[in-house]
Amino acid sequence: MFPTVREVLALDPVRHGAPRMVAGDAGLDRPVRWVHVAEVPDIATLLGGGELVLTTGIGLPGDDAGLRAFIGDLADVGVSGLVVELGRRYVSGVPRVMVAAAERRGLPLVELRRATPFVRITEAVHALIVDAQLTELRATEEIHQRFNDLSVEGADAAEVIRQTAELSGCPVVLENLSRQVLGYDPAGESAEMLLDGWEQHSRRIRPAGRSAYDLDSGWLVTVVGARGQDWGRLLLRWPASGEVATDRASGPSAGPPTRLTILIERAASTLALGRLIRRDAEGLERQIHRTLLTALLDHSRPVDEVALRAKALGVVLDRRHLVGVMVRHRAEDPVGENGPDAGQARLRDLSEAVGQALREAKLTALTSAVDDHSVGALLALTDPAAEDRALSAFASALRRVRLDGGTGRATSGADTSRAVSGAEAVRSPSGAEASRSGFAAEASRGPFGAEASRASFGAEVSRSARGAEASRASFGAEVSRSARGTEASRASFGTDAGRVAGGADPLRGVGGGPGGVIVAAGSGVSNLREARRSLVEARQIAEAARRDRRDLPIFRLPHVGLAGLLHLLRDEPRLQTFVERELGALLEYDARHPREQLLDTLRAYLEQGRNKTAGAAAAHLSRPAFYERLARIARILDVDLDSVEASLSLHVALLALEAVRTP
Repeated sequence: MFPTVREVLALDPVRHGAPRMVAGDAGLDRPVRWVHVAEVPDIATLLGGGELVLTTGIGLPGDDAGLRAFIGDLADVGVSGLVVELGRRYVSGVPRVMVAAAERRGLPLVELRRATPFVRITEAVHALIVDAQLTELRATEEIHQRFNDLSVEGADAAEVIRQTAELSGCPVVLENLSRQVLGYDPAGESAEMLLDGWEQHSRRIRPAGRSAYDLDSGWLVTVVGARGQDWGRLLLRWPASGEVATDRASGPSAGPPTRLTILIERAASTLALGRLIRRDAEGLERQIHRTLLTALLDHSRPVDEVALRAKALGVVLDRRHLVGVMVRHRAEDPVGENGPDAGQARLRDLSEAVGQALREAKLTALTSAVDDHSVGALLALTDPAAEDRALSAFASALRRVRLDGGTGRATSGADTSRAVSGAEAVRSPSGAEASRSGFAAEASRGPFGAEASRASFGAEVSRSARGAEASRASFGAEVSRSARGTEASRASFGTDAGRVAGGADPLRGVGGGPGGVIVAAGSGVSNLREARRSLVEARQIAEAARRDRRDLPIFRLPHVGLAGLLHLLRDEPRLQTFVERELGALLEYDARHPREQLLDTLRAYLEQGRNKTAGAAAAHLSRPAFYERLARIARILDVDLDSVEASLSLHVALLALEAVRTP
């Protein structure tokens, strides 16, 4: 922003004075914040740093000690340089003691060998400063205008990152809390070199504060988040290779220009705001299709009001056994030859088929599409013992409408039940009112909703690692078994546990194959206030089941296991925070010592059930070397590896780290 000493010496009014550099050449790139004329020896007390001092020397001390003190005071206050006009006090040149003192302190010292009006120098330099400030203001205004437009247009993260790189001319990277790259723009540089070993490199970038410049790494960093929920960091490398000299005028040691800090902070705000806007927009766009089921999911209306309005529509929810069900295609919506509307058409077909299956099974339920991929249903049963039978009947009916055949439409069966589809509920004014706040604003707080995360995991991950009771409350006994091997848990559970009562085997194929349909059911609840938990559980199971290649008619929570649940929550900032809290110190150590990789040692120890002999064999290390590594890990993490609870917490964190790193 400010001109440098080198640039000032190149100005015509200064060149008129025949300047000669006599000391402090290394400081030529110092920025000049202002020009000050002084003829008194104690001028340093009146300066603030960054000034270029002009003097004729008539008021300077006559003794060597005084001149040394004068130079020392100027250097201490941080002036940019000292310009002495010869002819009045010093004729042939400045005293050698001044030259030596200035050279020792790195202070640029310049002689003007010809008389020069100082006013012309100050005018020229101040004009440069004002022009630079005006340019900075214009650049800042352009930044604000550009990002205001991006916010209004609802630009995605990729566009925000591209604009940031374009305005700065520097590489830009957006990462999550686990140091995984969410988006980047290399600004013309090599993307491979930029992202090579990114996680380890990023962990070494530790600036002080939410927005700061890390001098050691050369990255300007700011935290991205809103409403107290941080979910990532935006990083800008400065200076970029090939950057123009004017942007590096002050040198990297002085930090990047102010406009770059404004730019990256404005970009981070736009990213955070865009995330919030997309949540609200998604809910508003689909509010009319959410109906009463959506009102339950997003708490937009009291449950008593939902029950009353559902009863008016013919669906009694009071004093019923309620089961949440989610149905979705295993593969994502198709894009391409059928056009961008193919996904929505497929979702409508799926919604119609679910409604028809409920009618054929003679089940009372609320049902509607709840997002871009899933159709939800809340079954209301009079007899809790009939839960398995009702789910089996629903899966059978859904299979009969030939969803896997691609039509997704019911071809037979009368309207024999009181199942309420999204469209039917919307016809009721109360139903539309209930859905008005939308689902996505709540659900998008995490990959599957912040509340959804809390329902089955949330902060329970860390508490489960600290206490077995919390583990059983969140995941049942499956947590501890999964922490010692998810596959072993699934094997012990068995295939028979995955079947529902009443003819499960004939239903195999509803969820089979990449193009099949997944039916997931949550735990049954006894009142409407707990219905949301069942629906959220079913949603999470359906999402996690997409990774499961088994051909089950209905997926329930025991089929998911801890690894599947952690994969489900891999984008949840709180899970990433848990991983960083448990393993961050060890990950940073491995980043600094890439040849040791103590994380693999810890994994071998935990995967072998804390058997040190077996762990050493699995890690291909001698037992003394393995024991020494374990002791080092314990010191780094400040934990007792012989503690069951501490080891459980670390094992869950390791599984979570693998889930975060797995797409």
